[in-house]
Amino acid sequence: MGSLGLKLHEQTPNFAIDLIRTRAMIPSVFLAFLVTTIKSDHPPLTFSEKCEAFISRLSTRNNFWHRVCSLIWLPYAFRSGISMKSLGTDRFVAILPFRRINRNWYNAMAGAALLANSEVAGGMYLFSRCGGEYIVVCKKLNYNFLRPCVGPAVYHVVCREELAEKLATEREFNIEIDLEIVQQVQGIGAKRERRVGRCEATFHCAPKAMMKARRLARR
Repeated sequence: MGSLGLKLHEQTPNFAIDLIRTRAMIPSVFLAFLVTTIKSDHPPLTFSEKCEAFISRLSTRNNFWHRVCSLIWLPYAFRSGISMKSLGTDRFVAILPFRRINRNWYNAMAGAALLANSEVAGGMYLFSRCGGEYIVVCKKLNYNFLRPCVGPAVYHVVCREELAEKLATEREFNIEIDLEIVQQVQGIGAKRERRVGRCEATFHCAPKAMMKARRLARR
C-alpha cells in the first residue's frame, strides 16, 4: 500500500499536489474570490477589482447578503425592503413589501416606488446571471401603470433574448427584459393575483476586464 502511494505521488505533477493541498486549506468561498471566471486577453484584474467582483457575486447569493450590500451601496433598496427569489435558470421573482416608505398619501403603492424598484429587480436578475465580472447599467425603462397596487408587489422577470449565448461571447451587449408586476394576494380562498403594471427595460452589460482595457488604451 505504501509503494502504491509512492508511485501515485511520483506520477502526480507537483502543481497538482499543490493545488490539492491548497484546495483543502482554503474554503471554497475564498477560492471563488481568488479565481476569475472570465478568461480572455484582457489585462488581469487588480486586488481591488477582484474584491469588487467577489462582493457583487456575494450580493446575489441570498437575501441576507443582498440586504447587507444594499445597506452600504444601495440604501434605497435596503429601505424599500425588496427581496429576490430565483425560480430556475429563466425565472426570477422580486417582492416589494407594502411598507410605509413605499406607499403614497392615499395608502397605495407609490408609482415612484414601483418604477424605481423595476430597475432594481431587473438589475438583480442580470447580476445573478452574469456574475460579478460584469457591469450592468440600465439604459431604458418603460413602465405602464395599469391599476393601483394596495398590497405587496411581485416582479416577474422574463428575459426576451438568450442570455447564455451573449455571455459566451465575453463581449459587451444590450439585452431587453420584461417585468410583469402583480399585487400579491394573501389568505386562503383569495382571488388570483392582480396585474398592476408592465415594464420593459433595456440593460447594457459589459465585462469589467474589457472596460479596464479600454481605459488603459485611452491613456
